[in-house]
Amino acid sequence: MHNQVGTEQPEAIGHRLKSIFGGSIGNLVEWYDWYVYSAFSLYFAGAFFPKSSEIAQLLNTSGIFALGFLMRPIGGWIMGMYADRKGRKNALTLSVLLMSAGSLMIAIAPGYAQIGVAAPIILVLARLLQGLSVGGEYGTSATYLSEMSTKKHRGFYSSFQYVTLIMGQLLALGVLVLLQRYFLSQDQLHSWGWRIPFGIGAVLAVSAMYLRRSLMETESFSKETGTKQNRGTMKALFEHPKAVFIVIGLTMGGTVAFYTFSTYMQKFLVNTSGFSKNDATLISTLTLFAFMLIQPLFGLLSDKVGRKPLLIAFGILGALTTVPIMTTLGATHDLWTAIGLIMAALIITSLYTSINAVVKAELFPVNVRALGVGFPYAIAVSVFGGSAEWVGLKFKELGHANWFYWYVTCCILISLIVYASMNDTKKYSKMEED
Repeated sequence: MHNQVGTEQPEAIGHRLKSIFGGSIGNLVEWYDWYVYSAFSLYFAGAFFPKSSEIAQLLNTSGIFALGFLMRPIGGWIMGMYADRKGRKNALTLSVLLMSAGSLMIAIAPGYAQIGVAAPIILVLARLLQGLSVGGEYGTSATYLSEMSTKKHRGFYSSFQYVTLIMGQLLALGVLVLLQRYFLSQDQLHSWGWRIPFGIGAVLAVSAMYLRRSLMETESFSKETGTKQNRGTMKALFEHPKAVFIVIGLTMGGTVAFYTFSTYMQKFLVNTSGFSKNDATLISTLTLFAFMLIQPLFGLLSDKVGRKPLLIAFGILGALTTVPIMTTLGATHDLWTAIGLIMAALIITSLYTSINAVVKAELFPVNVRALGVGFPYAIAVSVFGGSAEWVGLKFKELGHANWFYWYVTCCILISLIVYASMNDTKKYSKMEED
């Protein structure tokens, strides 16, 4: 069991905080690279696909966005096994290297006009590589931050996974805003400017890789006394079937809500509400910034009252408000009304996002923790989170945009059943056995 903050020496606290910071910064770079694709798809869709309607181009790029998510279970499986066998630090370093390679491929890939069908094939391969990387990143970083935290503040420190995840998305949008408003014209962004953020991402990822090489390994992994044959195997994971299904069930509603009100919102505001691309980007940036800031507050609250009350509150509030919020949002043309509505949805979603990493980590013993967090989570995110944008656009194309609102609501309701039936992991944590 970890020492409490009050009994730790200042030097030990410093090492702990440095490691949490180092793991978080690498996480930021990973998610920046991942979200740049979504943030700039409005601009590079035409470069990789034959000219057709804007919705058709977005469906193509969104389909590849979802395809990248399908690689996440493979990444969660391979990198989870690697993290449980070779250490959290080594797995975190490898995942950011893979992400850098994917970003570089997209940055320099010729367009459809130059090499025809090979262009979208390169885009698919790069996105598959990034999906493999981010599939391993989530489970390993969630495990690393949870294990580096003290019991008393585990919810608080673990919430920084989503702080840096959102910060990565925010940085991607921030680069877009700067290019849109100060440096490039719309024509320049469409023709070549969209390559800039992918180049930035490749460079940042290499920097993060070197930073992660200096991280401390967690005490939990270092002190693990189990046999190597029992570390990070599917056989060992299936000794905890209930925990595996809980991870999938508790993730379903939360991941759909998160991707609906974060990555999909930019396109929703343009295609349904009628906002300009610039205004939609500005709204997304402002709401995500506030969303990022409140994650530690809910993480801290979970350390006081437990994880389960927050999850149940998300399930109830999310189920009750999603349809009215999205219906009103689709009809408004007022910038501040849109900001208020999205912010309300994101505050509710924070009840899940702020603590979902620590809840999953607390469900598994150390020998399969990274695999147990990463693999079933990646399955749920691939099926529900990765497809949310595509499903929303497809319903829009069919002329039934409101069906998507009910789809999101149903996913949240299913997760609510899981929240209500599971134990509070703060009280029944497998991490106390480390």
